[in-house]
Amino acid sequence: MKTKKAILALSDGKVFEGVSFGAEGETSGEIVFNTSIAGYQEILTDPSYKGQIVNMTYPLIGNYGICEEDHESTQSHVEGFIIKELSPFPSNWRSSMGLDEFLENKGIIGIQGIDTRALTRHIRDCGEQVGIISTEDSDHQSLVSKASGLSGLVGKDLVKEVSCDKTYNWEDAETVINTASGSNHEQPEQYKQYNVVVYDCGVKYNILRKLRNYNCNVTVVPANTSAKDVLAMKADGVVISNGPGDPAAVPYMVENVTGIIGNKPVMGICLGNQIIAQALGYKTFKLKFGHHGANQPVMDLRTEKVAITSQNHCFAIDGESLNNGQSGRFGKVEISHINLNDKSIEGLRCLEVPVFSVQYHPEASPGPHDSSYIFNEFIEMMEN
Repeated sequence: MKTKKAILALSDGKVFEGVSFGAEGETSGEIVFNTSIAGYQEILTDPSYKGQIVNMTYPLIGNYGICEEDHESTQSHVEGFIIKELSPFPSNWRSSMGLDEFLENKGIIGIQGIDTRALTRHIRDCGEQVGIISTEDSDHQSLVSKASGLSGLVGKDLVKEVSCDKTYNWEDAETVINTASGSNHEQPEQYKQYNVVVYDCGVKYNILRKLRNYNCNVTVVPANTSAKDVLAMKADGVVISNGPGDPAAVPYMVENVTGIIGNKPVMGICLGNQIIAQALGYKTFKLKFGHHGANQPVMDLRTEKVAITSQNHCFAIDGESLNNGQSGRFGKVEISHINLNDKSIEGLRCLEVPVFSVQYHPEASPGPHDSSYIFNEFIEMMEN
C-alpha cells in the first residue's frame, strides 16, 4: 500500500490531509459527493463527471476491482477521486485489476484516509466548490489560493471535450451474466426494429445497450451534428444523451434540438432533459450540491408511482420559467416527474409534439432499474 501524503484543499479554505492512491501529481475540479454503495467503476467512466472530483460517501471502495465489461465509456473522466478507505484485495471472478492500478493507468489522482462524511457535510452546508488534490505541493495556503482562483462548472462547455469525433453505429446489447455459462450478449428480436439517432453529449454505454435491447438500430452522432444532417438520416426517433457541464453553455445543442422537435420523436436523458427545456424556451440553474447517487426518489405525476433512481447532475430546470404549463415555443408542456427530496423538476412532456425527457438515468449503471420503463415509452412514442 502507498503511504505518500496527499492533500485536498477547497476554495473556501477547508483542507484535508490523506494518503495518495492511483496516479500522483496535482489535479483540480468541482467537488461533488456520490451516495452510491457500489458502482464506482461506472461512476469513474461516466463522461458526465468531466470537470468534477468525486467524493464517495460509502466508506470502503475497490472491494470488487475493475471489470472490463462494466465501463460506461472508453476513458475515465473524473478529475480526481476521494474515498475513506481503499480495499487492497479486490475479490470478483470478473475483475481484471484493482482500483489503484486502474486509476494509475488512467492518470487519475486519488486520495484516501480523509473524513469523507465531514467533507460531504461541508459541501451540503456550503455548496459545491472547486478543490485541488496534490501530492506535490504540501503548502495548505498555496493550494487554497490556487483553488480559489479557479472557476467551477457554470458557463463551461464540457460537452465538446467528451463527445465523439465522428458518427458510428452501436451493436452491443446489455451483458447478461450467467454463472453457469459465463457472460453473453442478449440480442433481442421480439421488438419491431426502429432506427434511432443518439446525440453524444457524453453518452453512457448503457443507454446505447438499452436501446439495442429493444432491437433498435443505434447510430451515435457528435454533439455538433446539425439538425439537417440528423433529419437526413431518416431515423424513427432521436435521443439527447447525458453529459457534463452547464447546459446553458452548449447553444449549438439547443439549436440542433430546436430543429428536430416537431419533426421526429425525441427523448432526453439528464443533460438532454435540460437541453430540451432550453429548446422549449425555458431556463436552467445551478443546484447547491446537485444530485449524485443511486437512491433519489422520483414521483411520476401521471401515475403517482415513486421510483428510486440513479442521478448525476449539478443543474436543474427552473420551474418558474415554465409559466404553469402555458403554451410555449412548441405548444403546452407539463412537468411529468419531480424529486421528492427537494421538489426539483425531474421530467418534462410536450403535449402537442412527441417529446419527453427525464433528469435521472433510466439506464441506471450503477443503480436501481425502477425507471427502465422510460425506454418502453420511447418505443411506444416511435410506434405512434
